[in-house]
Order: sequence, then structure tokens, then C-alpha cells
Amino acid sequence: MNKENPHSSKLTKYLNQPEFRPVFYLVPLIAAAAVINVIYLSGIWLFVSTGILIISGALMVAISWVLAKANLNIKIKTLQMDSIISHLPSGVLAYDNDFNVLIFNPAAQEIFGLSQSEIFARKLSAEMASDPKFKLLAQVIFPSLAPTVVKRSEPGTYPQIVDISFSDPSLDLRVVTDRVADETGKITGFVKLITNRTREMELLKSKTEFITVAAHQLRTPLTAINWSFESLESANLPPQQKELVDTGFMAAKKMLKTVNDLLDVSKIEEGKFGYQFEEVNLVSYLEEILAQSNDFAKQLGIKLYFQRPANSNLMVFMDKQKVSMVLSNLLDNAIKYNVENGEVTVSVEEEKDEPFIRVSVKDTGIGIPADQIDKLFTKFFRAENVARYSPDGTGMGLYIARNVVVRHGGRIWAESELNRGTTFYFTLPTKQEVIPKREMIEFE
Repeated sequence: MNKENPHSSKLTKYLNQPEFRPVFYLVPLIAAAAVINVIYLSGIWLFVSTGILIISGALMVAISWVLAKANLNIKIKTLQMDSIISHLPSGVLAYDNDFNVLIFNPAAQEIFGLSQSEIFARKLSAEMASDPKFKLLAQVIFPSLAPTVVKRSEPGTYPQIVDISFSDPSLDLRVVTDRVADETGKITGFVKLITNRTREMELLKSKTEFITVAAHQLRTPLTAINWSFESLESANLPPQQKELVDTGFMAAKKMLKTVNDLLDVSKIEEGKFGYQFEEVNLVSYLEEILAQSNDFAKQLGIKLYFQRPANSNLMVFMDKQKVSMVLSNLLDNAIKYNVENGEVTVSVEEEKDEPFIRVSVKDTGIGIPADQIDKLFTKFFRAENVARYSPDGTGMGLYIARNVVVRHGGRIWAESELNRGTTFYFTLPTKQEVIPKREMIEFE
């Protein structure tokens, strides 16, 4: 069986390109010109004329060959890109600066219930929201029209990431928007990647509901057990029994704290944690929190310091009870995972050109591996060296802390050097306007 010569196949493809059509038209003309030259010219003029014809023909063939090859490669890459976009599980919607749709892949058609012919026939506009058929599309293109929008990226930066939720019907979308630029850097349009997260969010909601029910069922008997051990603590018991009661009391308290953390997490993820914002003197507030942690620090031989700012009248808007959870978690970790005779230093500083005050908690402890810093604020995560140092802990404290800080419109992050210590930072708003209007849920 004869195999097709790949070089012959490629040559045939090039020859079939539109760029070679002028060559096919030129060949008979060159042949005719050659015949005329032979009839009417002789000697050196025949040689020169024939040479010009041959060179012109060769140049035409060479140019056509290069153009055909380049255009064929472009067509192949375009087809490959079209195939990739067509088979993406997420919707892709691209449009130019005049809001003319350029790309609308099958996944996008399924999400919006629209065909390419319907969407290519009209310009995108906010007025489309008045048409039930195009309402969902308009709300994704113009998120300000959507009922519930949670921004996941900094304003003014690209790509822009937002989560958009709809209740009727139930639909959760993550929309990533980026700019499209030409070779000069000029913005020519935008592209949106739309991921349907409805199933994912339903599973998360089911898991959260299960945890909530289980935690509620556990809290009542654990509270009774905790109360019983607490009563026995004050009883006059023999040393051996006293030791058993102390162990049981400590275990019951840890278990009750785990259950309460689970309930807090479920409330956060349901958007029902509940916040009461008020204006608070941050310096006085920090002094109160540090006084509560001082006994624990002394028990472990850790020195606790507060670097008071020159301005002691720093006012912030916050929920005192929720922020105390953040500070207590950071301080407990800084004290617990410190070295012998270690130090913990708390300081505050006004952010430059921003309506926030930054709080930092610095320790001289065991530190956190560099490759695990980014995972610190995820649910149930505990750094490997921390888990070895102390097996106790649920990995929910920093997850709760991040959500509390985000709900205040602030940021939380950490810097660490292994075996040298860690510094946690978070910001609190000085203006009420920067606080989000609704609860922000940070799942990742």
C-alpha cells in the first residue's frame, strides 16, 4: 500500500492556497511574452528580456509561497484555537469596544440559553436587561445590574474576577474579565470566561448544613460534660482523681471550642455571621485584648509587648466581638508556637493614602515554611512544622480571621522566616464607606 508523501501533501496544500492564484494567471502571460520575445527580439535583448521574465516569475512564486505558508499556518492555529474554545467547559464571550460580540462558544450558549445567531445579530447593551431572554447576559456583561455580586479582585486591576449569584432560578457564576489588546498595546475589546459554579455551591451548602446540624447536636451534650468537669474541678478530690478531672475538663473545652468554630464557619459560609459595626478607639481596644492574653503568655514564659503609637486616638469602624476573635487567634498562635523566653510584639500604623489602619502581631517563634504561607488562611490547613510542634488545633482559626477581616473591607497576610518568627498583618477601616454592604465569603 502506497503511503502519501508528506512533502507532496504539504506542497499540494500550499498550491491550493488563494495566494497562489496570481501565479497560475501569470504563467500563461509569461509564456506568451516569451514567445513574443523569441519572434521579435534577438541577441542580447532576447537574453535580457528572457532573464527579466524568469526572475519576475521566480519572485512571484517565492512571494506567493511565503504568503501561502504563513497564511496556512495562521489558519491552522486559528482552527486549533477555535476548537479549544469550542470545547472549553466554561463559557467564553468576547466583544469589541463597540460591544459587538466576536466569540460566543457552546458553553456560553448553554449558560445563557442563546444561540450564536441571536447574539451576533445585536450589540450588547444594558437595555437588554429589560428583555427576559437577554436579561441574564446583560447582568453578566454589566454586573451592576445583577442581584448579588462579590468582587474577588482589586478594583482597577485585570483580570477582574467577580462571583454573581441569582436566586430564580438558582445560579452561581464566576466571571473573569480581561482586556484584549493589539500589537501596539491598544485595547480593542474584552473577553469574559464564565464558569457555572452552581453544582459546586450546592455541594458546599449541603456540606455546611450537615456540619451545622452535627455541631448543634454535639454542642448541647458537650456543654453539659464541660459544666460537669468544671463542677468537679472545685471539689476536694484525691490527687489521682483530680488529675483525671483536669484532663477531662481540658479535653471537653477543646472539643467544645472545635464545635463552636465549626458553627462559626457554617454561619460565615451561609452569610449569616452577623456584624455590628461601631467606631472604636483602636489603641484602647488593643490594650484590653492584650491584658486578656497576658496571663496565658506568662504561663508559657513569653513576653508580650505593645508598641503604642504616638497618636493614641486612632479610630476605626469594626465589630468588637468579631475582631477580638481575630486578635485572640493571632495572639494565641504567637504565644503557643514561640520559643522559650520568646517575645510577641503588637503594633499599629496608619496606612499611607488609604482609609485603613494596619495592625501587626510579630513573634519570635518557629516560623512557617515559605511554600505554605499562601495556604495559611484556607480552611482546615495547618503548617507541617506547627502540626508537629502541637497536634492540637483545627485549622479553622485563620480561615475565620480572614473572613472577618474581609467583611471589614480589609486585608490579612503573613510574612515569616523559618525558625526566626512570623508577623501577621491585618487592616481595619477608618471610614465606614469602605465596609462592604453585604457579607463577603472567602472560600479559597
